[in-house]
Amino acid sequence: MPNMREIRERIASIQQILKITNAMYLMSSSKLKKARKALDSTEPYFYKLQETIESVLEHTPHTRQLYFDRRSDIPEEKRKKGYIVITADKGLCGSYNHNILKHTEQTLAAAPDIDNCHLFVMGQVGRMYFQRKARNSGAASVDSEFLYTTQNPTIYRAKEIAELVIDKFEKHELDEVYLLYTDMINSNLQEPRTLRLLPFERRHFGKAPDGTMKKLPKASFVPSPEKVMDYLIPNYAKGIIYGAMVEAFCCEQQSRMTAMDAATNSAKDMIKDLSLLYNRARQAAITQEITEVCGGAASLEE
Repeated sequence: MPNMREIRERIASIQQILKITNAMYLMSSSKLKKARKALDSTEPYFYKLQETIESVLEHTPHTRQLYFDRRSDIPEEKRKKGYIVITADKGLCGSYNHNILKHTEQTLAAAPDIDNCHLFVMGQVGRMYFQRKARNSGAASVDSEFLYTTQNPTIYRAKEIAELVIDKFEKHELDEVYLLYTDMINSNLQEPRTLRLLPFERRHFGKAPDGTMKKLPKASFVPSPEKVMDYLIPNYAKGIIYGAMVEAFCCEQQSRMTAMDAATNSAKDMIKDLSLLYNRARQAAITQEITEVCGGAASLEE
């Protein structure tokens, strides 16, 4: 059995850890509320933007627009695919990073040619993981200049990312762009999700259950429907990326809250057990002292 000094030092150490985990829980809770509030305040704009795109497509059924070009002439094994992967900048958030990294690896494993896959990784954890893997095993290439943090998502950051991938799509450096992030189903359930960002499909904006568009009388646009879509689609892509960034950030904070809450409870249980052990050691020490005093007194009487 450890002595009382060792037990006191261990209890003091666990109490310090308890303060840290509790503080991290409160910080994650505050960040989660802030991120949700920011998303709720910007959602109406992007919903209205989506309705506008739907209206344009409904009135121009034969629009040949750059961002809807599927490039069917390129075979599947030669298509250049870009993956925007959103991970965390640090750990201590349970299985959050592990799940999205595993999901990304499964997605890449299903690709016909790994050499045509290009990763754009947000978050220090995922960036270091895939860069190390690319050096050791020749996995998918990672854009080393794509350096974006996942903390405090902003519209400006989402705009920069959207402009980057759209520019590569326009230059035929990428034929398809996918967004891999963690979606929050509810406070207790999260799941990695893959969303195709480019090229867009008309069914993405369909209101009917089968994804078809309404056939409305053709309308005239000035200067043209293509020019209107050239303005709307990049803004809509920005909204999709921003929404994914906020969802991933909320999932990270929720996972960290859960992990820190479990760590706090474990620390409390450990302190409880150590306190009981300390009391037993203290009682044993007192009993031993009493025994020694009684023994000394008895020897004097003799």
